[in-house]
Amino acid sequence: MEFRLLSDGKAKEAIETLEKEYKDSHYYLNFRTPVDLVAAAILSAQTRDEVTNSVTPELFKRYRTAKDYAYANEEELIGYIKRITFAGNKARNMIKTFKTIEERYNGKVPDSMEQLLELPGIGRKTANTILINAYGIVEGIPVDTWVIKLSGRIGLSKSRDPDDIEQDLMKTVDRRYWKNITYVFKNHGKKICQSQVPVCSACMISRICPRNGVTKSK
Repeated sequence: MEFRLLSDGKAKEAIETLEKEYKDSHYYLNFRTPVDLVAAAILSAQTRDEVTNSVTPELFKRYRTAKDYAYANEEELIGYIKRITFAGNKARNMIKTFKTIEERYNGKVPDSMEQLLELPGIGRKTANTILINAYGIVEGIPVDTWVIKLSGRIGLSKSRDPDDIEQDLMKTVDRRYWKNITYVFKNHGKKICQSQVPVCSACMISRICPRNGVTKSK
């Protein structure tokens, strides 16, 4: 079946419907401070949220500031995050990132997109996540794997590139929804629009979704 984009009107209807259905959606990683959030975001790549959240309580007790991470003993840090995927690489990335924050910004996590993107290993998705959830600054939309998948299925973007998808969504999604649309998509993906076999029969936007019924179990 040829891919079809939704019309602007149908796209807005889909977003409004999903926002109402998942109105309590929120960021899925636990944190208390911007430093905690940066650490959790780095750890969460290719790791289930439940695993990340199970590791961070003890981690956050031991490492509270950018300086704590910047000058951490790598092996000790790995010990706290050993259940995380690619723990060694992530420990090194955390030390490098927080050393930059400590030396360049006196230990304060930057609150601008430009400065965040200059940090080692921080891309637009993570930068948007930090700005939104740590500082309440909404400049864009974090594009994670669920956003990529659902944007294509629902007909909101033809691209697979996160930056292109973000631009497409920013043109379609009402700005008041930018803060939580990522988490709305995640909840819809886990509940209805599942990775392998979407449950189209239970979907509240199936009437307008161009992919309805295309993916079926064999």
